[in-house]
Amino acid sequence: MAEAFGSGARVTDLFVTVPASGRHADLVAIADGAGVPVHVVSGEVMGELAQTVTPQGLLAVCGFVDVPLRAITRPAPALVALLANVRDPGNAGTVLRTADAAGAQAVVFADASVDPYNGKCVRASAGSLFHLPVVAGSRLEDAITAMREAGLRIVAADGRASSSLDDPDVLARLSEPTAWMFGNEAWGLPPGLVALADEPVAVPIYGRAESLNLAAAAAVCLYASARAQGIRRVTGRPTGVASSEHAASGLPQREFTSPGLSE
Repeated sequence: MAEAFGSGARVTDLFVTVPASGRHADLVAIADGAGVPVHVVSGEVMGELAQTVTPQGLLAVCGFVDVPLRAITRPAPALVALLANVRDPGNAGTVLRTADAAGAQAVVFADASVDPYNGKCVRASAGSLFHLPVVAGSRLEDAITAMREAGLRIVAADGRASSSLDDPDVLARLSEPTAWMFGNEAWGLPPGLVALADEPVAVPIYGRAESLNLAAAAAVCLYASARAQGIRRVTGRPTGVASSEHAASGLPQREFTSPGLSE
């Protein structure tokens, strides 16, 4: 919740239970001071609104924060995560959180990927939805074209690739501006999408595990690029991004709920 208020996102309503209003009096005061309507509701109502078993007692309604594809290429980014048909909201939100932690400049939800405003995805992002630009509903081919035109190499995370992150030459190439492409948890990236990349790269498996979870593999890949590029956050958290231009469409009121991002 604090992330939503701190990012400059348009918060239109705040719902709070009586116990939570005492625990988070500072956030309620911020909302009230900003002229945001504060609605006190029962725990049962909060449970229905938050759509989670153990809601924290705070829920904000915010304007959408996604940006158009062109917005993330001006200036050109150094590290981007492209999600291709990533449908599990927990995985997608965790990749978004990981990309934020690794210092990436944007995350693109492409093709049939889950809606970044899915409640589980928002919770899994742990506030990172408000930290860096997110593109929603882009065609993967369009995103790849835009990244290439901005000077980025496209690297596909593919467990079947002959090259891996153990290869010194691969690590050397990761020092260049890079867009990592991640596929579906169950079937990964199909050959047709891998062919769109400049290079497929595998995360090495040293033990007996068959594979890595998508979010875990994304963490390994994004941090490999962050180290190769020397990315460091020297001023703490990056500022949140909000834009009046939006790529996504659908909900008439163009709002989404941000359930319990303060904890």
